[in-house]
Amino acid sequence: MLTKVYGSAVQGVNAYTITIEVVVTAGTNFYVVGLPDSAIKESQQRVESALKLRGYRMPRTKVVVNMAPADIRKEGAAYDLPIALGILHASKQLTTEQLSDYVVMGELALDGAVRPIKGVLPIAIQARKEKFKGIILPVENAQEAAIVNNLDVIPVATMQQAIDFLEGREVIEPVRIDTRDIFQYEANQYAADFADVQGQENIKRALEIAAAGGHNVIMIGPPGAGKTMLAKRLPTILPPLTMQEALETTKIYSVAGKLGANAGLLSQRPFRAPHHTISDVALVGGGSNPQPGEISLAHHGVLFLDELPEFKRTVLEVMRQPLEERRVTISRAKLSIDFPASFMLIASMNPCPCGYYNHPDKDCVCGPGVVQKYLNKVSGPLLDRIDLHVEVTPVTFDQMAETRKAESSQAIQQRVETARQRQAARFTDFPEIHSNALMPSQMVKDICQISQAGRTLLKTAMERLGLSARAYDRILKVARTIADLAGKDEIEIQHLAEAIQYRSLDREGWAG
Repeated sequence: MLTKVYGSAVQGVNAYTITIEVVVTAGTNFYVVGLPDSAIKESQQRVESALKLRGYRMPRTKVVVNMAPADIRKEGAAYDLPIALGILHASKQLTTEQLSDYVVMGELALDGAVRPIKGVLPIAIQARKEKFKGIILPVENAQEAAIVNNLDVIPVATMQQAIDFLEGREVIEPVRIDTRDIFQYEANQYAADFADVQGQENIKRALEIAAAGGHNVIMIGPPGAGKTMLAKRLPTILPPLTMQEALETTKIYSVAGKLGANAGLLSQRPFRAPHHTISDVALVGGGSNPQPGEISLAHHGVLFLDELPEFKRTVLEVMRQPLEERRVTISRAKLSIDFPASFMLIASMNPCPCGYYNHPDKDCVCGPGVVQKYLNKVSGPLLDRIDLHVEVTPVTFDQMAETRKAESSQAIQQRVETARQRQAARFTDFPEIHSNALMPSQMVKDICQISQAGRTLLKTAMERLGLSARAYDRILKVARTIADLAGKDEIEIQHLAEAIQYRSLDREGWAG
């Protein structure tokens, strides 16, 4: 007898429906065909044990499991449950007409318990798209799948529970959640706040500009000046995630297996801070089975690289293209996968190995040429892609002892949201552009027009600092954002002057 059960395969952040055909005929042996990996081939042992311990029999005839389409590689143990149900139905131990109505996924334990899997959200989205009635999956993944409406999410803890549901012996209510209520409640529930930061008003201003325009930032200053503390608070002043952005980000975390048990829709912007020993594959993504890297996990959020010069040169250089294109393409012999990577880069570094170059109180002990060599670990092309260069100075005792609370993140966020609304109105006809930082060069010329006095100022700065054409565009974009924060339609000379001052590392004495 031939039976068809439906599962799903995830490639990148998208899912594809897999038809699992099972036939039990005269003969011997168990065969799995259709480009399965080793984990799927080993499913025979898990399925056979689960069936026996639950009182069912494994057919001692020829069992062929075909996973179509055969040109898509299937990986992982998530096909155990559909294969087990297919074998039971094909051997007439399961009598139900509902198998074709559901996508079924789940890893089996030897005792028939169903274990959680990765990539449930894109699977659920694809199941709804192909008009399946619902999806049967592990209990731990139910909240994640329930994000998708108009789809019955049936959580099961054991294989027996799935069988009883399909045969009508047990009624399992579909999991439903009010996504919007949860989303709105958790959107701004951050533990950190800019109100905790005393002093550093110029750095807060720079981060406000960065948040308003989606610009990349590098902070340079001595140890203990507050660079990390300020960076961790950047997500608190970014506009809340939209529902579409939250869905895109949650899909990436689902595929990477980073959501955790009983997790639902991500409602806060991600903040990723990888250690400087990270490899280039871990940062941008890849592997034999391509997985998203840190830059994709920071999609619609912040990627923080602390102690930037300590990262390997090759690791930093692979970020250059994703910073421009806002996505990363992982190419292999038989497939090419795109992972989204629209993130804000915020980096921090000491000015020299000892950390005290240009310190107002402490002397630098680095030898001649050591400072320049240290700063040159960060390449000029990468610095060109960072819009704001900010020098961080230590906080004085009087500032630290100040009892008055500083401005809260919520107050700064309101100004940022107002500036983003101006940008949204400006880019209404360009759905891929939602902030000034995303403007292509040809658009910068049209939108970031400056007066003759502004041209003279910018020309002088370009000549004295030796700025590149890319840096020229960055200055204009930052100036446009400063004007948006000020509620101005035109870029005025003071906006341009402030934007130019955020090119510290282009000046003489710094690496360029």
